[in-house]
Amino acid sequence: MTAATGTTNRQNKLPRPLIFAIGAIALVLVLVFGIRWWLYAAGHEETDDAYLTGHIHQVSSRIEGTVQALLIDDNRLVKAGQTLLLLDPRDYQVALDQASAALLNARRQAQTALAGVSYSAGKAAAQSTQAAGSFSGSEAAIAAAAAAVAEAKVGIPAAQANLKQAEANLTRAQLDYNRYIKLEQEGVVARQQLDTARATYQVNVAQRDAAAEGVRQATARLAQAEQNLSNSRSKLVQSRGSIEDARATGLQTEVERRQYQAAQAAVAQAEANVRNAQLRLSYTRLVAPAAGRIGNRKVEVGQRVQPGQALLSVAEERPWVVANFKETQLAHMRPGQPVEIKVDAFGGRTFSGRVDSFSPGSGSQFALLPADNATGNFTKIVQRVPVKIVLDPASARGYEGRLLPGMSVVASVDVSEPAANR
Repeated sequence: MTAATGTTNRQNKLPRPLIFAIGAIALVLVLVFGIRWWLYAAGHEETDDAYLTGHIHQVSSRIEGTVQALLIDDNRLVKAGQTLLLLDPRDYQVALDQASAALLNARRQAQTALAGVSYSAGKAAAQSTQAAGSFSGSEAAIAAAAAAVAEAKVGIPAAQANLKQAEANLTRAQLDYNRYIKLEQEGVVARQQLDTARATYQVNVAQRDAAAEGVRQATARLAQAEQNLSNSRSKLVQSRGSIEDARATGLQTEVERRQYQAAQAAVAQAEANVRNAQLRLSYTRLVAPAAGRIGNRKVEVGQRVQPGQALLSVAEERPWVVANFKETQLAHMRPGQPVEIKVDAFGGRTFSGRVDSFSPGSGSQFALLPADNATGNFTKIVQRVPVKIVLDPASARGYEGRLLPGMSVVASVDVSEPAANR
């Protein structure tokens, strides 16, 4: 039995040359694949600490209100500006109506104030012109009355002198007349001479009466002139009062002009209130800030929402990759270099992209609690730096809506390639 077993083992043994040939082939294959892997690894930097991300817009209300209508559903595509939901607008419509009524009232008050300014300005101008004319007339009247008084005062002495002369002539004529009466009775003179003396006497009486009347008239003219002067002076005082009234009216005009300016400010404030009410009314309609897909919806019809409350999100369908490379892998990495991207969700499907930019700091620098290396127990740790990688639209064609933020990927950057022009 032992001899048979030995014979069988000798028959099952492979020839030694064949074993060497198989070993050589295996060694060559190992060397070829090893060299290729080494060449690939030398020209590529790879990390599996990477994920897809994108713009995710949080939609929140800017006002308080009750959801009246929900016009979208979960995971649905929306366009930029598309209405997502409506809040009850009645409260804000009432506020807009109140603001519009207040604006109308403010405009009417401004128009009334403007009319008051125009009326007061016209009245002040008319009063000022009238007062100036009256003042000038009063001054001229005073000058004329003063001249008349001076003239009347000069006329009185002349009239009195005429009266004295007339009285002297009358006295002489009376004496002559009395003497002629005696001489005519004695027969010394003729009757004709007596008549002549009588006529002369009567003429002098008339002249004396006329001179006395002249004195009375001169005195009356002086009194009248003085009265006219007094009246003119009273009118001058009244004219000055009218000028003061005109000035007061001008001040009233300035007051009303200030009131009109205040009314204009009230109009501007009312217009601002109307614009604010219109803006708040427009906030009852919430629209999509960008085109994308609805997600993270937290709102239902009838729900009461508050300003700033997150209601839903809109995720844009243009994701990119954030790959956290070790700092030791960045020596030859440059923006524009090509990148192979494998998404775990799609197995062996490879997407192409390029390096877009580097984060301005390592991940730990932007952590909620950054590391403090000044404590005395420092341990050096290789840091990771986020690198933004954008996908080639052509390679992602057909996967729109399937490449989602948060998916895990493996990114391999070809650092042997020079940076392409961005």
